[in-house]
Amino acid sequence: MGMVLGLTGGIATGKSTVVSVFRSLNFPIVDADIIAREIVEVGKPALKKVVAVFGSEILNREGALNRKKLGEIIFSDEKKRKKLNEVLSPFLKEAILTEINDKKDQAPLVIVDIPLLYEGGYDVFVDKVAVVYVPEEIQLVRLMKRDNLSEEQAQLRIDSQLPIEEKKQKANIIFDNQNSILETKNNVQKWVTKNIFG
Repeated sequence: MGMVLGLTGGIATGKSTVVSVFRSLNFPIVDADIIAREIVEVGKPALKKVVAVFGSEILNREGALNRKKLGEIIFSDEKKRKKLNEVLSPFLKEAILTEINDKKDQAPLVIVDIPLLYEGGYDVFVDKVAVVYVPEEIQLVRLMKRDNLSEEQAQLRIDSQLPIEEKKQKANIIFDNQNSILETKNNVQKWVTKNIFG
């Protein structure tokens, strides 16, 4: 049975760079963002529940979830964001844990990529937690650039997550992503060589 490594970070800290290294080494990835999209597809019970709480204006003409509209509602109102998390959490947890169980017998290492790992209490379901880290001021600049946001918009998104410094303190493993992508990739590779193949 493989090691289950929870991987998290903050928005725009470079988690996808680290995930790409694990993917290139053919380790199975449980991707919470993909699962979160799948559980709210048309006809799924989670979408019905979200509509029941937030109203049908969050749907587009085809009856699918309008993510932009929902994002506008929840990023400007913390109560509504918490409510959405409460509604989706049981559906998400069930799907993520099922996928972890399916994959952990297939490889020596399974990566569970969850942006809100600590916030959702997923640290209890994994063997170790790795945090992809950059200081908040770098995070802010990268997020503004990446998503074309104002400083205020970017800060709101960063503030919607547990502070990156807090995640860093809780982590078992830290992948520092302040320097070049190549350096980050090398660090991940070294960790795998030492801890999984060592």
